[in-house]
Amino acid sequence: MQLQNYYYFFQNALTPRFCDELVKYGTLQQEQLALTGGQTQKLDKNEKLNDDDIKDLKKKRDSNIVWLNDRWIYKEIQPYIHQANKLAGWNFDWDFSESCQFTKYKLNQFYDWHCDSWDAPYANLDNKDTYGKIRKLSVTCSLSDPKDYKGGELEFDFRNMDPDKPTVKKCIEIAQRGSIVVFPSHVWHRVKPVTKGTRYSLVIWNLGFPFK
Repeated sequence: MQLQNYYYFFQNALTPRFCDELVKYGTLQQEQLALTGGQTQKLDKNEKLNDDDIKDLKKKRDSNIVWLNDRWIYKEIQPYIHQANKLAGWNFDWDFSESCQFTKYKLNQFYDWHCDSWDAPYANLDNKDTYGKIRKLSVTCSLSDPKDYKGGELEFDFRNMDPDKPTVKKCIEIAQRGSIVVFPSHVWHRVKPVTKGTRYSLVIWNLGFPFK
């Protein structure tokens, strides 16, 4: 899918107080190891992850997460998703936000190149909010003060823009806490390793029925 805008960026959108409250709230919850699609599908089948699974995971992704579903978080961030969807010219139809992923990137932790969309719509008949839908818009919020960490840059790879040319990479350094980046979920991106301190972020995936 060719896009005129591969992301839309709001700087200092969230107040320091909101970021402080969210980081405090997120760090009080029980965190877990962040997984990728392959490991998640294995757990969905009630299969345990073995040492090789964890080893393979750490090559792709290494971070700790907490799942949040609090209305006060969605209420603050969803207006920016709607605004970006319009201003960027995507105008995607979406109607549901998945659980918020509060992520902690500690020293040397990272998430290598990936896209958030799946190869098929959600197929769980028991979940009417997600059944038959796909991830259309992703949002990443920076919650940390830049003086508290180094590294952890968010990069995009516009690999389907000009297939006959070298891969084009656009690095976004979120210079201020409270910044929000919204982008189509099929766009490839990564978080580079944190080289000092801890980086906190919040990710939300937003769903709609497949494109027609």
